[in-house]
Amino acid sequence: MNAYLGIDAGSISTCLAALSEDGEVLAAKYIRTQGNPQEAVADGLTQIRDETGSDLSVLGVATTGSARRLVGVFVGADVVKNEIIAHAVAAIHCHEDVGTVLEIGGQDSKIIIIQDNIVVDFAMNTVCAAGTGSFLDQQALRLGIPIEEFGDYAREASSRVKIASKCTVFAESDMIHKAQLGVAREDIIAGLCEGIVRNYLSNVAKGKRIHDRVVFQGGVANNSGVADAFRRELGMEITIPKHRAEMGAIGAALLARRRMRRDRYDTSFLGFELRRVDFESLVFECDNCPNQCEVVELRRHGVVVDRYHYRCQRWDLPGAAEGLSPSDSSAQGSAAEEDAKGSRVSSALTPH
Repeated sequence: MNAYLGIDAGSISTCLAALSEDGEVLAAKYIRTQGNPQEAVADGLTQIRDETGSDLSVLGVATTGSARRLVGVFVGADVVKNEIIAHAVAAIHCHEDVGTVLEIGGQDSKIIIIQDNIVVDFAMNTVCAAGTGSFLDQQALRLGIPIEEFGDYAREASSRVKIASKCTVFAESDMIHKAQLGVAREDIIAGLCEGIVRNYLSNVAKGKRIHDRVVFQGGVANNSGVADAFRRELGMEITIPKHRAEMGAIGAALLARRRMRRDRYDTSFLGFELRRVDFESLVFECDNCPNQCEVVELRRHGVVVDRYHYRCQRWDLPGAAEGLSPSDSSAQGSAAEEDAKGSRVSSALTPH
């Protein structure tokens, strides 16, 4: 069976998806990264193969997420793309009439505005993680409630108390204060869900016009309390995809499909037994100039295959990094610096 693989390597979770040649999801996995993206990816690949069968033939693989460059070299990716493109492509694939993508992940949040299958605008949160999945995880742990049940508690609330939501420290302090006043946990959780949505709309989505259809994806989309709060605040119906947490990985797999069909070359995928690969990541500080860049160096079986996070050409490797196609080997910089807008989104879905 032929398939395209997509990997969304984030700080909190690592998601993987295997798609058929027709774009059908054969398997999708959500794994906690736990500070070790390589191990999470290796686990995920094993689970994908176990579910789909040992005869799975990978035609192409793409990576996205905050650790996309590292994981891209680790697995031998054919494509490395930012999360904006990956999430937009996945949303369009599932819902052709999508106008707005609301995405809240483990450490970041983003809004993507789409017109005629083209990304025309987007925004991401700042360095603050208020209202993201990691913040919700912390509050669930403190309240002694499984994060999977957070939405159910919110729906049982008799009232939604106001919780300060623009800062994780203030939000936690406010929640503690409300608990000391005797406010029910259900009401506190409902208020927290409302605060997360207010924070998102006033910061990430500030100045953006929300277009129908609205698709809510990312790990936090599993929280029905947050989804309900979005519906109330926007006064619009919210669509939640079946594989909402793995949409980044699905988008990456679609990008791999498009690249391999267009360029028609053999995949660089290194296989499912990545634990057998001697892979090493080193970080060192360059003292060649006042920038003092922290250079990341990746080695496979002792051979340097990639370097990044530097500003000059001193640490360039000759040619493209092994395991990445030439056009993707310089996948550095923020999402805004990459091709996060334009016809590439729609063309990724066009059969070749």
